[in-house]
Amino acid sequence: MNPYVLTVLLSSLGLGTTLTFASSHWVLAWMGLEVNTLAILPLMAQHHHPRAVEATTKYFLTQATAAAMILFASTTNAWLIGEWDINNLSHPLATTMAIAALALKIGLAPVHFWLPEVLQGLDLLTGLILSTWQKLAPFALIVQLAPAIDPVLLTTLGLASALVGGWGGLNQTQLRKILAYSSIAHMGWMIIVLQYAPQLTLLALGTYIFMTSATFLTLKLSSATKISTLTMAWSKSPVMVTTTALVLLSLGGLPPLTGFMPKWLILQELAKQGLPLTATIMALAALLSLYFYLRLCYAMTLTMYPNTVNSIAPWRTRSTQLTLPLALTTTIALGLLPLTPGILLMVS
Repeated sequence: MNPYVLTVLLSSLGLGTTLTFASSHWVLAWMGLEVNTLAILPLMAQHHHPRAVEATTKYFLTQATAAAMILFASTTNAWLIGEWDINNLSHPLATTMAIAALALKIGLAPVHFWLPEVLQGLDLLTGLILSTWQKLAPFALIVQLAPAIDPVLLTTLGLASALVGGWGGLNQTQLRKILAYSSIAHMGWMIIVLQYAPQLTLLALGTYIFMTSATFLTLKLSSATKISTLTMAWSKSPVMVTTTALVLLSLGGLPPLTGFMPKWLILQELAKQGLPLTATIMALAALLSLYFYLRLCYAMTLTMYPNTVNSIAPWRTRSTQLTLPLALTTTIALGLLPLTPGILLMVS
C-alpha cells in the first residue's frame, strides 16, 4: 500500500477514536465510530484476496447495522426525553438499543458471530488493529452508558461472552479464530464488572491489549496462521517460543503473569458484591479458555514438526518486522503482576 495512503488511513483511525472519546453529543460520537469503520475498510481489503474482500464486506455490514442502531437509539431518546447528551440516555428502550448496538460493535455474545469469520480473512497486523484499537471507541461509550443500563443485562452479556469465548475456541485449528474467541471471552470479563468497578474494566482492557498485541506480533514474526505451523517454530527460535508460551498462559490468566491480575481483581470484586455464583461461573469459563491456550503451548514447545531431514532449520529470509514493539508488549504481558498494589492505588 502507498505510504501516503497508509498514513491518511491510520490518521483517520486515530481521529475517529479521538472524536468519540472527546464527544458528549451522540451525533458526534456516531461520526467518530463511522470514521473509524471507514478508515479500516481499505486496510482490510488491501490484499485483494476473496477471503479478505468477504471479511471486509461482513465487517462493513455489521458495523453499519450497529451504527444505524446507535443513531436510532439516540434519536429515540431525544424524541422521548429531549436530550442528545451521552450521559443523559435514560429511557429504557434507548439504553437497551444502544447497548445492543455497542455489543455488536465489539463482538460480545450473543452478537459475536461476525468476529471469528472477519478475523480469519485478515492479515495478522490488520487483525491486531481490529482486536485492539477498534474496541476502544465503543468501550468508551459503554463505560459512559453503564450507570443507565440494567445490571441483569450487563451480567448476562458478560457471562454469555465468557462462556462462548471459552467454548468456541476449543475446536479451532486456525490461530486467528482462536484469538477471536479469546477476544470475546476477555470482553465478557470486562463487561461483567463494569457496573461495580469501571476502573477494573479499563485495567482489564489495557492488559488485554498488551497481551493480544504480543501474541499477534509473535505470530506475524513467525508467519504462523495454523496450529500445525507453530510446531516448526521451536527449531527456528527457541527463545521466542518460550516467551510466546508464557504470553499465552498470561492470556489464560495464570499467576505469576500479568493476565492473572485483572481476573483476580474482578473475581474479588464480584465476591465483594455478593455474587459468588457469577464469580464461580466466570472462573470455570476461564478454564475453558485456558485449555486452548495450553493446546497452543503444547503444539509450540512439546511437539516437533514431522520431517525427514536431519539437519538444522532450513534457510529462510530474514524478517523485516521491527522487534522492539514485540519485546515491549511481551515484557508488559509477563511482568506487571508485582505492580498490582501500585496499579490498585492508581485505579481506585
